[in-house]
Amino acid sequence: MTIRNAIVAVIFAIALSWAPQLASATDPGLTTKPSKYSVPDTIERFEVAVKAKGWLVFTTLDHAAAAAKVGLQLQPRTVIVYGNPKLGTGPMQKAPGLAIDNPPKALVWQDDQGKVWLTYNTADYIAHHVYPRHGLTLSDEGRKQFEEFLDAVTDQATK
Repeated sequence: MTIRNAIVAVIFAIALSWAPQLASATDPGLTTKPSKYSVPDTIERFEVAVKAKGWLVFTTLDHAAAAAKVGLQLQPRTVIVYGNPKLGTGPMQKAPGLAIDNPPKALVWQDDQGKVWLTYNTADYIAHHVYPRHGLTLSDEGRKQFEEFLDAVTDQATK
């Protein structure tokens, strides 16, 4: 690797490490809530809250663990994939491409100062960007119910 390539790689790595903080502060389609709990506790609390509402947790993606497997370090970054097949199957039957964006996800992450955060797409973003992207609409009532669900489970996870 040339020195130029090494410098570019370092700059790229630094930019990527800042991206979550910058995106969470400026993207109106995301909500980021501080958590008073550790990353593992926030994940567990979120999963318990989701399941208590009758939804499923399909899987988690531990980006820090994946980075460690290739010898890289990353602050905790865990994506939780969750959903409700009773609500999501119908729209995916109408628009199979929706499956690329559904089910919804939440990100539990830790910043460089050790603060834990939970970030997720807003109900408005899903209603006004995700669904229309696939030729679908989400009713105002459906958007409101999803927003109430998100507020409840994320508050339970972080407060």
